[in-house]
Parts: sequence; C-alpha cells; structure tokens
Amino acid sequence: MSTQPIIRFENVSKRFGEDTTVLDGVSFEMERGKFYTLLGPSGCGKTTILRLIAGFSEPSEGTIYFNGKSVNQTPANERQVNTVFQDYALFPHLNVYENVAFGLRIKKVKKPEVDRRVKEALKFVNLDGYENREITEMSGGQRQRVAIARAIINDPEVILLDEPLSALDLKLRSAMQYELRELQQRLGKTFIFVTHDQEEALAMSDEIFVMNSGQIQQSGTPIDIYDEPINRFVADFIGESNIVSGVMIEDYLVEFNGKRFECADAGLQPNEKVDIVLRPEDIEITPVNSGKLTVTVDTSLFRGVHYEISTYDQDGNEWLVHSTKKAEVGMQIGLDFIPENIHVMRLNESEEDYDARLEAYGAADED
Repeated sequence: MSTQPIIRFENVSKRFGEDTTVLDGVSFEMERGKFYTLLGPSGCGKTTILRLIAGFSEPSEGTIYFNGKSVNQTPANERQVNTVFQDYALFPHLNVYENVAFGLRIKKVKKPEVDRRVKEALKFVNLDGYENREITEMSGGQRQRVAIARAIINDPEVILLDEPLSALDLKLRSAMQYELRELQQRLGKTFIFVTHDQEEALAMSDEIFVMNSGQIQQSGTPIDIYDEPINRFVADFIGESNIVSGVMIEDYLVEFNGKRFECADAGLQPNEKVDIVLRPEDIEITPVNSGKLTVTVDTSLFRGVHYEISTYDQDGNEWLVHSTKKAEVGMQIGLDFIPENIHVMRLNESEEDYDARLEAYGAADED
C-alpha cells in the first residue's frame, strides 16, 4: 500500500469577501484507510474543509492534493469522493432502491449492473430486502444507512460525513457510532467525519483534528488529544477539565494553589508560567488530612456510574470531581492525584512546539 497521503492541505485559506476568513493557512495530511474526525465549535471551519475536499468550494489560497496531485481546479463530479450530508439529502419521492441507484443511473450504468451493485450496497449496510420501501417509511437510522449505501455504491476513495448523527436520539446515535466505525473498517476506506460532539469524536476516530477560529489547534489520536492537550482551548473543549494557572519551577516540579507538586512534564523554562490541567476522573476524594488540596463541596449530582461533585478551594478555584464516593454539600474533603495526572501546558504553545518538546525529552516513547 502506498505511503503517500490520500489528502494533503498545504497552507489552505478560505475567505468570503474581504473581512471573513473561515480557514487560515491550514496544513495537514490524511492517510488512506483511517477514520478522521474534524472536531470543533460552530463556525470553526470544519465543514469548510469538507466542502473543499468534496470540490463544492475552492480555496482562496494554498493547494489541496489528492493522491499527490493538485485538485484545486478539479470539479466535484471528477473527484473520488462522496458525501453523506447532515439531513442525508435523500429523495422522498423515490424508494430505497432508486435513491441508492441514483448515481449509477446518472452515469448510465446498465440495469443488470445497477441491480447487482444496489443489492450489494444495501446488504453491506444491513438493509437487504428494503429495496421497495419508501423513504418516508424509514426510521432515522435506516435513512442514514440508505445515505451511506448511496455514498459507497460508486466505490469512492474517501467518504465525507457532515454531522450525520446530529438528528438522531441519544440511544440510536450511540448505536450508529459503532455501526459507522465498523462499516469504515470493513470498507477500508478513508472516512472524514465532522462533529462538534467530543464524546462522538473520541469514540469513533483513529485521529482527531481539533479546530477553532479557522485553524487546527491540535491533531492526534483520541488518547493523545484527551491525555495531553496542548493548550487551554483543547483541554477545555475535549471533555471536562479543571484548569488553573501555575508555574513550572523546574523539570518535573510545578506549583499551583500555593503548593509544589511533582509532575511528569519537562522541557519548559524554569519558573515559566503555565496552565495546569487535571481531569475530574483523575482526582481522588480523601479525608482532609490525606489530600493534596482541601476543598468544600458546592454541589453533588448522581450521574449513574459516578457522582459529579463541584467543589471550591480557599482561593476560589473550582474543582470538578467524578467519583464513586458520595460527598455531602458543605462538607470539606481532600483531593488527591498522582504526578502523571498533572498535565502542564505552556501558554499559547503551538502543536509544533509541543511535538518538539515531547521528542527532546523522550516523552513520546514513554507514552
């Protein structure tokens, strides 16, 4: 298999008019056969990237490569890409068979071949036997499968998915996450998925691109993104986080809340100001005299598998804790954590700076 990236963006920008920049000098590569997720808040540029890959829009600056060749001027119908839209864009007046066959009929494929490929695509998405069903009679999950069957029937190299789960209820949405991931692995195609749902991205992806304000803030595996965010935005956007200001005293020693703690980070300047991240699930509740911090319980909500406990310390910092232990509102408790769970972030650190620091100190190999 070729090691050449299937998609590469090189300093790509997209502007509307003189004052609106939706993508600002974005560069990245995507490998063949992986599940990628573009994750970020509304207006961050993730759907714009999808439209640029599909050929529905052209970059204002920069170059988009597909299999090593520029596709800036390649029309959408000549790209080996198909899109599953947020509303699925199915034809309500056509039945399941005709919706899936639509692209083949446009290409004037002969009827026996259309029959074979439609049945094959429907069987692949577990809809064999539904050929004559009307779209209006299908559930949300079934409609999504029809849209996917229509997307894969022409054997594209890349399948784009623009928030296709957003209209589904929570239970069906969770089920479809597993189905989509399993489908991608069976097909062996490159999937590029757009969402603003962090849990969805973490559950489904080989690699996540976290976006904000037209730029990629960080890219990496779900574990990398969650465990080692490079800045406050990523830490705050990916899951719930406790973020406080601190000072990196020296390698493996950080100060916050007026105390010094051992940590696993190195490579910053002595006494450099930093942000500290502690995930709620990485904090243990202890008796006051056993904890590294002493806090007061503000609220405690039962979430089924854990209690979500909001606390505050004497300096007014809020600390969120996920624990199987119950804590009553108003009581003082101790909080404990191990050095490996203290994540130190350089202020305004770029992804390149962060990668260089990991390499210099061998942290990437240790992970």
